[in-house]
Amino acid sequence: MRYIILVSHGEFASGLHSSIKMIAGDRKNLLSLGLKTDMSIDSFAQHFKQLISCITKNDSIILLADIIGGSPLTTALAVLSELNLLTNARAFTGMNLPLSLSFVLNEYMDYDFILNEAKDSIQEIFLHIDEPDDEI
Repeated sequence: MRYIILVSHGEFASGLHSSIKMIAGDRKNLLSLGLKTDMSIDSFAQHFKQLISCITKNDSIILLADIIGGSPLTTALAVLSELNLLTNARAFTGMNLPLSLSFVLNEYMDYDFILNEAKDSIQEIFLHIDEPDDEI
């Protein structure tokens, strides 16, 4: 099975997980964990180990994180390494809803396509505000 794991600071991962569930339905292969303000790195690592306890060496992992170099990402990678699951994993940072949805909904991974699709989803929307008429 291919697992998609979301990790972040605070509630971002769980909020994104909730949004994905709303759009794409409940997915048993989608897991998430956030590093809470009062949570130590050791506690996060223990929670992460529990979260991924269902994953075997025959499974693949897509790890999505909020920022590169952050404690949630580095700790998750350390745990995956400790459990000899790192060779089964691909990690990406800058997670957002379009990127996460693409990984959840696409059975076959074309990483370049998914990354470009996520980048293309970031756009400024130019708004035109009609000025009220002075005449009635």
